Amino acid sequence: MPAKVLFTFFGASGDLAKRKLYPALFRLYKSGHLAENFAVIGTARRPWTKEYFEEVVIDSLGDLPDNPRQAAEFASHFYYQSHDVNDTEHYQALKKLQDELAAKYYTENNKIFFLSMAPKFFGIIAKHLKSEQIIDGQGFERLIIEKPFGTDLATAEQLNQDLAEAFDEDQIYRIDHYLGKEMVQNIFAVRFANPIFEQMWSNQYIDNVQITFAESIGVEERAGYYDTSGALKDMVQNHALQLLSILAMDKPEDFNEHAIRKEKIKVFESLRHQSDDELKQNFVRGQYSAGRINRKDYVGYLDEPNVAENSQTETFAAGTFFVDTERFKDVPFFFRTGKRMTEKGTRVNIIFKPTKNIFGQDFDQNVLTIYIQPTEGFSLHINGKQVGTDFTVTPVDLKFRHSAQASANSPEAYEKLMFDALNGDSTNFSHWREVSASWSLIDRIVQLWQNGEVPLHTYPAGSMGPQASFDMLAKFDTQWHWHPDEWYREHGLLD
Repeated sequence: MPAKVLFTFFGASGDLAKRKLYPALFRLYKSGHLAENFAVIGTARRPWTKEYFEEVVIDSLGDLPDNPRQAAEFASHFYYQSHDVNDTEHYQALKKLQDELAAKYYTENNKIFFLSMAPKFFGIIAKHLKSEQIIDGQGFERLIIEKPFGTDLATAEQLNQDLAEAFDEDQIYRIDHYLGKEMVQNIFAVRFANPIFEQMWSNQYIDNVQITFAESIGVEERAGYYDTSGALKDMVQNHALQLLSILAMDKPEDFNEHAIRKEKIKVFESLRHQSDDELKQNFVRGQYSAGRINRKDYVGYLDEPNVAENSQTETFAAGTFFVDTERFKDVPFFFRTGKRMTEKGTRVNIIFKPTKNIFGQDFDQNVLTIYIQPTEGFSLHINGKQVGTDFTVTPVDLKFRHSAQASANSPEAYEKLMFDALNGDSTNFSHWREVSASWSLIDRIVQLWQNGEVPLHTYPAGSMGPQASFDMLAKFDTQWHWHPDEWYREHGLLD
């Protein structure tokens, strides 16, 4: 049944709204999850008219609509109000428009607020929503907020306190778009629908877990923001640790949000409290320098526009987490993420422990790889016998990839997450206890880095990061499983 709801987007003129949010809503509209009984209020400082806002929305849809009429009918549900988040009178006008649209579209007073703005405005908006009775206890009321949720634990706690004055925890949906990706969702199926994996998903059989978020681009137009954040806060505090929690969690009692969240929180709160010396040894930071790949030259980070002179911001971070649960105690969870690496790719490698060798010849460890983007699927690296009279063990890969058609028809991350929010399902959003636990650890690493107690390594653009990240794994007698740079070197495309 189509949802009855009024959306209010704060930051409606922003890039995220146009690239992701409006197309996501249209997909829900096109698939029948939204129909007649919905409306959207867009707010921002710009003095747009409703007509101009509709044009912006239609333009954002690209070739998604079947015809111009469909696009126009969808956009007719959109209304715009110029808004200053600090001006109480603007909220009073917003309340009036909200009431009018609730009556016109029969939304049953259901409301979803999406804050696509700088986090410093989140608390101000939430307080005004309550004081001006825009949230009034009628219908469901849900607040979706974008990352970053704070810049450290202290700011996150203050932000959470501000939001808690207007919304209960179960009304707050902290978005992490990686949790909406098809293959991240698929991890639940791979783990819990296949006894061959679930029975072996523990420290008894798994040697280590490797998580890679590699980007081939540089900082692009995000340099102004990125130079105040860095790879650790931008990718690890949220995406990497959220993915780790799904990989390390115990099997939930049931497949519902409460059971899953319980197990995820247990992982976050079981992250090992490493000493300062251990953090210095087990976490690496790097910054890309000039490099050449695929016959193209790239400047170093310090030569990018809008980057501070002699910036110490890391564009690469790698590290080792431990989850001190009975299931995974002492298994290292390695991660690496960086800009201007060899190839774009997000993937997970589960490295299984070797078995007793009775063949008198070397053979590979079993590896389960989960491909998250840009390709979607998984593969299992096993050993078999090479054809011939001699008994020679040879590696074999069992592979599955989603077809281009299936990938094209799968929901976009924001579509999936908006659908979940409509249905009150917070499984794929971050709970405050998860956020708090992650910042507690990340803050300690950041402090060591800011104090200059860990060197800032450099790595050439086009490589897979600084040598120190490879040395980090070598201390655990292992190595990174994914190394696309080797192919480029073999073909003379990388120095």
